Amino acid sequence: MKIFLPGPTDVRPSIRNEMARPPVGHRSGEFRALHREIQGPLRRLLGVERPVYLVTSSATGVMEAAIRNCVRRRSLHLICGAFGERWCEIAVANGKETRTVRVEPGKAIQPSQVREALKGDEIDAVALVHNETSTGVINPLREIAAVVREFPGVLLLVDAVSSLGAVPIPVADLRIDVCLAGVQKALALPPGASVCAVSEDALERAKTVPHRGLYFDFFQYEENAARDEAPFTPSIPHLYALRQQLKDIEAEGLERRYQRHAEMAHHVQKWARSRFDLLPEPGVESPTVTAVKDTRGADVGKLRQALREKGKVVASGYGPFKKTGFRIGHMGDLTLEDVQELTRDIDELLEG
Repeated sequence: MKIFLPGPTDVRPSIRNEMARPPVGHRSGEFRALHREIQGPLRRLLGVERPVYLVTSSATGVMEAAIRNCVRRRSLHLICGAFGERWCEIAVANGKETRTVRVEPGKAIQPSQVREALKGDEIDAVALVHNETSTGVINPLREIAAVVREFPGVLLLVDAVSSLGAVPIPVADLRIDVCLAGVQKALALPPGASVCAVSEDALERAKTVPHRGLYFDFFQYEENAARDEAPFTPSIPHLYALRQQLKDIEAEGLERRYQRHAEMAHHVQKWARSRFDLLPEPGVESPTVTAVKDTRGADVGKLRQALREKGKVVASGYGPFKKTGFRIGHMGDLTLEDVQELTRDIDELLEG
């Protein structure tokens, strides 16, 4: 079965095999060597010189960590879909005040909206989902980051869950304070672990925030990363797989990897416009997931089931779009040939 989901994505057998390696003690020299091997290529991927935290958690847990460590009182949430909404819910659940910028599904957040919102309130941090998989929209990260930097003392928290490894995210250059991602999307590993880059400014902020919790306290990860260790028992199989995947990413070359994602997105989105329509407005289409809007009255559930019988899995639309569209993931280790075969199969089913 080939998976074309917005996540988790398809995982190559060679990566799955890495997860079958025998475990080692997470306080052993073998583990510290593994941690060191991962840090170099991971820092290059994120464009940082500081340690990148390796967290045994879904990215949702690290979203909560960003709130608990970086928000004293109030956060601003930029919402263009369900996962931006979730980050706001996490802040509320942790007793923080929230402000929001919301746009209609299919639209991206505009930098001018962020500037206007930051003028009106004392905000500790801005939370942005870079690539919103519920609507297939990518937000203008560089432009939004520039606006946030106009407001001293405001931290920028970025969910790069479905964009890291598919598009360049120069974390240090953009002065992103927390950049987090799960490994199950464009990094193409099984779900269950996350990575997180944290700035010095974010750590300074964390010193002023009481009740950060324990498991997601950034200082636990900072202190242990300095020793090439993990603060709590990690998923070592994920780290074996991540080590190999980072080697493979560098062998492919980052620019070629980004170009491959652009080619897949271009093909799927051009095809979708010719057969159906897209939920995102022109110019903000995601490089990793296409949200197709059904304009021909197709039975989307039946179409997805027929595809499954052909050995291919795509996702339904998200939330209110569940029955009126579907989503195609094109990320990770998938190729242009893979998505071309998928769209040919859908064409055959539509003709039938």
